Amino acid sequence: MLFAAMCHDKPDGLSLRLATREAHVAWLKSLGPRVRIAGPFLDETGETMQGSIVVIEADDLAAARATFAEDPYARAGLFASVEIRPWRWVVGAPA
Repeated sequence: MLFAAMCHDKPDGLSLRLATREAHVAWLKSLGPRVRIAGPFLDETGETMQGSIVVIEADDLAAARATFAEDPYARAGLFASVEIRPWRWVVGAPA
């Protein structure tokens, strides 16, 4: 089953995001094909990162929450809020 995490950075979190970014990307890569999509939310200018959306495959919601808790961004306290929801990819899903 797929789960989407919608994560919103704390105000003025950009410096923490940048300091933790390398570890975050390495963590995403370590999940291999379990990661379906991942990337940052941007501000209105399309330039400054302000959050993340990550979709992973997990057995259930508890497993997804445990996985997302390991994200270096989460461990560093970057996020003001995180919502994790079951998700179904309908349009544009790979064959």
